[in-house]
Amino acid sequence: MNRPDLSAARWRKSNVSGDGGCVEVAYVNGVISVRDTKDQGNGPVLTFSEREWAAFLAGARAGEFDLGQLAG
Repeated sequence: MNRPDLSAARWRKSNVSGDGGCVEVAYVNGVISVRDTKDQGNGPVLTFSEREWAAFLAGARAGEFDLGQLAG
């Protein structure tokens, strides 16, 4: 997947994010992009298709990525 032009992206951060370990998410032309807020746009960006993002969210809601699941 080619990296989309993110110059006009509207980055969103969760309202429950604290100081430090936060990520931002943007949706541009059918691609979901995720970046680390502390890099202020200069770090790497992960990109996902709509289908990949939907699968990730479904797994997160089901608890598949809870720390206990990842460690075990």
